[in-house]
Amino acid sequence: MPGTASKRATIYFDAKLHAALRLKAAESERSISDIVNEAVREAFNEDLDDLAACRDRIEEPSVSYGVFLEQLKEDGAL
Repeated sequence: MPGTASKRATIYFDAKLHAALRLKAAESERSISDIVNEAVREAFNEDLDDLAACRDRIEEPSVSYGVFLEQLKEDGAL
């Protein structure tokens, strides 16, 4: 969260990704750390959305791939 204490970490980027990050940071007048922090926050928020969707669907019955294909065939979709 913005405004909280920062922790230092060493990460290694592919050289081309690092170059792209440096360019983006320069063009947006932001630091690489800000850009990476934002990307990680967005990824975690997407994970939260995915986990919520899984919780919402936990009671749905499972259907195997083979059974599903047979249902499609019976319905005339295949």
